[in-house]
Amino acid sequence: MATTTQTKQSDTTHGEPWRPQQMIEENPVGIAPEAAEQLIPKLDEIQCTLWTLYHQYHKHHWLVEGPQFPDLHAFFEEHYTEVHKYVDRVAERITALGGIPTSSPAEQSELSHVTHEPEGTYRLRKMLQHDLDGERVLAGQLREAIDLAIDHGDHGTKRVLQKVLTKVEDRAHHIDHLLGEDSLEMGLTADEPVQG
Repeated sequence: MATTTQTKQSDTTHGEPWRPQQMIEENPVGIAPEAAEQLIPKLDEIQCTLWTLYHQYHKHHWLVEGPQFPDLHAFFEEHYTEVHKYVDRVAERITALGGIPTSSPAEQSELSHVTHEPEGTYRLRKMLQHDLDGERVLAGQLREAIDLAIDHGDHGTKRVLQKVLTKVEDRAHHIDHLLGEDSLEMGLTADEPVQG
């Protein structure tokens, strides 16, 4: 038996979907409907946050400059590739629970717990700080959702989210090391004296 959560206005340009996003179908994995109704929105917010980080890492991959360009260009590519892999795993878990993941970029932006940095190029340290801040927010989301999954006895969701959390913590740890005091230039400009 399918249930329906909060109703959103449909886009009539494409006609009515045969199954609205708010409808949660009975799931094949045996999770109670009440549990699925609580878990699916949390998972959807996580996959939307992952999408924001994916796009931000991709942006940084395109725009990074400087003497460390080859290494950092590859670093950002590795990160957006990894994030994309886990977007898919979280979205697939939503469908396994009987839900429909948010797929519209505008809707994803609204549900994301991370705000994408504004357009334009930022200094490298600022880019990395934005990424670190986003990873920290995502880690908090994941921990809350893991606790909720445990409360509902949903070990499959718990396992998926624990894998995502481990990768989030690894990325945050690596970025934190790049931001260490004895690393990237501090972004001096021509009017700032070099300290010696």
